[in-house]
Amino acid sequence: MPRSKQSGAWDLYPPTPRREWFFEQGDGNCRLMGSFARRLSELAPIWHRSVAPVAEWVARAFWSTIRKPDAPFATRLTQNNKREAKGAPTQTPLVRLPSQHNVCAGCGKPIRPNSVHCPDCSLKNSTASLIAGARLGRLISHTPQSEARRGETKQLNDLARGQWSPLKQPSWLNKETYRQTIQPLLAKATLSQIASAISVSIPYASDIRRGRRHPHPRHWHPLAQLVGYSEE
Repeated sequence: MPRSKQSGAWDLYPPTPRREWFFEQGDGNCRLMGSFARRLSELAPIWHRSVAPVAEWVARAFWSTIRKPDAPFATRLTQNNKREAKGAPTQTPLVRLPSQHNVCAGCGKPIRPNSVHCPDCSLKNSTASLIAGARLGRLISHTPQSEARRGETKQLNDLARGQWSPLKQPSWLNKETYRQTIQPLLAKATLSQIASAISVSIPYASDIRRGRRHPHPRHWHPLAQLVGYSEE
């Protein structure tokens, strides 16, 4: 762009800011150095001509929403009232509505509408959330209350194992029957049904349904009843 007629003035848009143009005080406030402030003042006339129509356009918009006084709307910045009286062209602002651009809240990259993060930031946030959730889960699982509940559950399971006898098991129900017939049928049962039938947790019920864990033989008969399997 052409330089201003002012002596030594910059272009309308100054170059990239430099470190020596600013001074940071001990309280964290930043001040402009004298040389930078002097050069900015040289652009004041250009900024005045550019900003004045916009400022009056905004003021007129507010003026239209209130009760009008007897005095007309003043145009002290652009002198448009005097221009109109003399038949001269008025200064009107070039108002351009900004186009909406969806950008990532993390890195600022363009993203699709109704999105908050780009795929890269979404992956990072998901990973961070999983790590934080796992860390929180480990902390909660080692609290005194959690340790006490696990101890009570272990005592109940040990007592149930001690009181259970293989003689109480039906003769047709054995390890092969459970693995080959009953366990595949558990795929049709919900985790809540399995957990309620043998009094275990939902994660343990999921492992049983997937075949990752084999429950104690005392649980075979309740699971067989759950899936509707019998000797007949």
